Amino acid sequence: MRGYRDLAELLRQQIISGEHPEGSTLPRIVDLIDAHRLSRQTVRDAIKELADEGLVVTMGKGGTVVRNRTRVKIPLNRYSRVLRPAGTKGPWETTCAEQGLDGRMTVVGADRLHATEELAALLEVPSGSELVHRRRHAMLGENDVVQLQHAWYPADLADQAELAGSAKVVGGVFGALVAAGHSPSSVSERVQSRMPTAAEASQLKISGKVPVIAVTRVTKTAEGRVLEVLQSTAPADRVELMYDDLPLE
Repeated sequence: MRGYRDLAELLRQQIISGEHPEGSTLPRIVDLIDAHRLSRQTVRDAIKELADEGLVVTMGKGGTVVRNRTRVKIPLNRYSRVLRPAGTKGPWETTCAEQGLDGRMTVVGADRLHATEELAALLEVPSGSELVHRRRHAMLGENDVVQLQHAWYPADLADQAELAGSAKVVGGVFGALVAAGHSPSSVSERVQSRMPTAAEASQLKISGKVPVIAVTRVTKTAEGRVLEVLQSTAPADRVELMYDDLPLE
């Protein structure tokens, strides 16, 4: 073993082969030092390389954990399938269930604020208008955060659809909007790839060098009123956005 790249390649192959499966902890740094006769810095450099590739995440005293890289396929038609108010699952949960995955949506906070110029432009309301801001985590299982979501609604609409609180909306937001008499009719999405902020990397448990996919979605009624602006962020190796059978005219 000559240097950190050699150790990184050995550990990489052990992860790929399943010797160190997802969720498992790599050998401790002191054990890797002893086993391969390397310096502490060399071992740290090898682990950093794997973290920058998205293969592992360092958890402090929790050690170095092999990252879950299960990819969720997210089709555009996920929205049309959850418009019934009587449904029990939202778009994320429905999509995950169809792939045999334990998808969960967790609300981490909700508050009222006044629209910045950027949000006002997206929501097509006057700057300073009162909005409801909901923050959610799209998850697999209880602890694996796959996607960070920030959603904004005009306050009057949020009150009508009972979206102003921090309780989870059973059946999803779209079903709640339909029940309140505001039927979503069209969705526009803008997709970007970028590097995560420090806060995003921390919440998603990734290195700051793992790129993310950032999606801004604007939902409107048939009359053109904006119902929701949603911004979601996910590691690029965890989601696959699918836009199948779109009309060419």
